[in-house]
Amino acid sequence: MQIDQVKAAISGGVSGLGFAVARLLIARGARVALLDINDEKGAAAAAELGAGASWHRTDVTDENGVTAVLQQAAERMGGINAAISCAGILGAGRVLGKEGPMPLQTFQNTIMVNLIGSFNVAKAAANLMQANAPGADGERGVIVNTASIAAYEGQIGQAAYSASKGGVIAMTLPMAREFARIGVRVMTVAPGVFHTPMVDGMPQNVYDSLCAQVPFPSRLGTADEFAATVAFILENRYLNGSVIRIDGAIRLAPK
Repeated sequence: MQIDQVKAAISGGVSGLGFAVARLLIARGARVALLDINDEKGAAAAAELGAGASWHRTDVTDENGVTAVLQQAAERMGGINAAISCAGILGAGRVLGKEGPMPLQTFQNTIMVNLIGSFNVAKAAANLMQANAPGADGERGVIVNTASIAAYEGQIGQAAYSASKGGVIAMTLPMAREFARIGVRVMTVAPGVFHTPMVDGMPQNVYDSLCAQVPFPSRLGTADEFAATVAFILENRYLNGSVIRIDGAIRLAPK
């Protein structure tokens, strides 16, 4: 798929990794719909990206809401042929913490946003994509989900987060196999430790220690590097049903 032909819905699209994807796609001639829950950031992001972008307030855990928003986005863009899920929460906490066992609600919320939210966007987008005219190789669309290397090497305090991202990875292949009949590819990106707004308030010594753990290059990943990976997936039709780690060769320690 050529980037200038992309019409993408991007959840978590108004900041961090999602906004970087939107910015790159817009710069290369695509159209994007930004799905997020922050009204102020949403309006600002759409204004910064220009006429090729639109902002849609979206709770990715709301099945009917996601379906309606994607329909609106498709009408505005003249269709949808890419869905990139970047919405997510950390859900950090020990299963047995100082205050007692983790409240089940904490685990449930993390699964709802990270896993079920990704599933909600994927299925609603695929439903629309199957009506697209087939392109080269019969391709009608691409779904890109975001996992994490924590799905493989979850640290202490990441039980909920790792479970949610492990679920995203686990559904990649079966979904790709199912959607083969409609010409929709499904891929997942598993980032390592990236510089996003979540690390801006981190003490410098902690930040430096984190960078030193990455073998090469010894720094945090950038949102632009994540975005370039997504663009590579969109362009390369033979990428399907797999997970790409982008992590500088880091393997997370227990804590």
